[in-house]
Amino acid sequence: MKSIVENLNKKFENSSVQEVFDYLLKDSKQKVALSSSFGAEDQVLSDMMLSIDKNANIFTLDTGRLPYETYSVMDATNLKYGTKINVFFPKDEDIEKLYQTQGINGFYESVENRKSCCYVRKIAPLKRALKGLDVWITGLRSSQSVTREDMQMFEFDETNNVIKVSPLINWSEQDVWDYIEKNYVPYNNLHTLGYPSIGCAPCTRAVKDGEDIRSGRWWWENPEHKECGLHLK
Repeated sequence: MKSIVENLNKKFENSSVQEVFDYLLKDSKQKVALSSSFGAEDQVLSDMMLSIDKNANIFTLDTGRLPYETYSVMDATNLKYGTKINVFFPKDEDIEKLYQTQGINGFYESVENRKSCCYVRKIAPLKRALKGLDVWITGLRSSQSVTREDMQMFEFDETNNVIKVSPLINWSEQDVWDYIEKNYVPYNNLHTLGYPSIGCAPCTRAVKDGEDIRSGRWWWENPEHKECGLHLK
């Protein structure tokens, strides 16, 4: 699998995102899905995918603690493209056990608690969403975080046994917004209020001018810890 990923990175080193999608959705004959949090990058990818295949597999993880604005852009996306994004929820019994263990906001108390919360609300549902898939598409960009600087467009996710593809890995934030404006793509209104990265409501805040774009996520933790576990190697 390592050699396959290396060959794909070489093959698409200078390719456009459109060429990557043509391969994934038309030529590869693999089971492909995009995981969307309805952030700006994911909205760009959804627009591209649905323009190629109106029945493209796009799913989201509803943690139960998302901002109202995220549900609004989910609704706007479904209406614009005439689709229904697939939604995966955490299991009731897992949420109940988490609450009994750490209370409603115990994730603020330690990195371990926060990671436990992320596992129950995001990672476990993701495992169900990826089951049976060959390719997992994400909206990751290398400039988003110090934890993502060395990521490549094609990687093999051993944990979930899928090839993970990040078509926008080399895009800038300006590239993303230029595409959104040009193509009238629905986007989360929180972006206009200073939220470049949006997750669960209690774990996300606006950032100040000049701050790192991921500084609003789990802002009480050190930068090297600011991943929920979905995208760690």
